Amino acid sequence: MAMKIRLARGGSKKRPHYSIVASDSRMPRDGRFLEKLGTYNPLLPKDDERRVQMNIERVQAWMDHGAQPTDRVARFLEAAGVRPKAARNNPKKGTPGKAAQERAEAKAAKAAEAAEESAE
Repeated sequence: MAMKIRLARGGSKKRPHYSIVASDSRMPRDGRFLEKLGTYNPLLPKDDERRVQMNIERVQAWMDHGAQPTDRVARFLEAAGVRPKAARNNPKKGTPGKAAQERAEAKAAKAAEAAEESAE
């Protein structure tokens, strides 16, 4: 059975509240889970200690049994010092989008045109 440690969404519309749960990866996001391991409240400030609360011992026990944390939960565990910080590489993040590239090319062409006219 493939186990995941992931977030299960709760709360009302536009007021999210997540539970950190251990569940079978085949179950739906908010469906059946085996154990609740903590909570995550994104509405609280980032420096608030109640924003992410986890039972680290139980999380470690599930990871020892082969459960894999999702990306977001892995970041929580890295912040708590349970997992080593993973190197992330997203080379496309800094590049502008298609429309911004087209605007930059048009601006450069217009500037080159203006430079030619002023040189004459």
